[in-house]
Amino acid sequence: MSQTRLLAIGGAEDRENESEILRRFVEIAGGADAELVIMTVATDKVKETVADYRKVFRHLGARHVKAFDVSLREDTASKRGLQLIEKATGIFFSGGDQLNIASLLGGTEMLETLKQRHCQGCVIGGSSAGAAMMSSSMLISGKPEESPRFGNVEIGPGLDFIKQAIIDTHFSQRGRCGRLMTAVAHYPQDIGIGIDEDTAILVSGDEFTVLGSGSVIIVDGGPMTHSNLSDLKHGELLELHDLSLHVLPSGARFDLRKQRPIAEGDKRSKAA
Repeated sequence: MSQTRLLAIGGAEDRENESEILRRFVEIAGGADAELVIMTVATDKVKETVADYRKVFRHLGARHVKAFDVSLREDTASKRGLQLIEKATGIFFSGGDQLNIASLLGGTEMLETLKQRHCQGCVIGGSSAGAAMMSSSMLISGKPEESPRFGNVEIGPGLDFIKQAIIDTHFSQRGRCGRLMTAVAHYPQDIGIGIDEDTAILVSGDEFTVLGSGSVIIVDGGPMTHSNLSDLKHGELLELHDLSLHVLPSGARFDLRKQRPIAEGDKRSKAA
């Protein structure tokens, strides 16, 4: 079995200059020989989104770039759409509303085909909503720039490409630390992964590496020794003790299975 790879982008990635993150997506999908499919499930600006990503992917050397839109659940039964996915080496989900992705693809043959192709080595990429949908638990909505409060977020099932995780995007730029802490308080079995704009995690197997110009913040509720969540009414402030927090810039690595950063010493020992 090929090693599975995912590229989850925090949104607003560079598409005009070096395009480091999207360039990496094209490279690992096969470069000039890549068969790319742009999936516009989350957005209602289909033509503009396709034109934008097709332009940048072709500029980065990809010769074969197609697109498929899912606006209704009936679209997931399209033979053309399924054939495109079966032939793709890289599938990219645009931003928009992650609930669209989960509600339109969940339980369909198209999602099963996507997961099969992912297991066979096809790279799955996504930006903003296209990244948020990848985790097992999915942030649907939540008030940014507020202290952690009971019930301040809405969480649903994601598409489960990344196990035991909750992904939040546009993280530092939109002040979403409080809402990710709230999400982790509700789902402490999952690690919170907050991804800045123009920043991504490249997941290979059980590890990820940070790419781009910002940082990734990990909120881990596993070590938590106290939570008052079960005693609160909706909107009341949370009290959480001993949450674990990691700040990971470009080049940093994280072990998803152990739920621990990989320090420089660990990297050297692995290389040896």
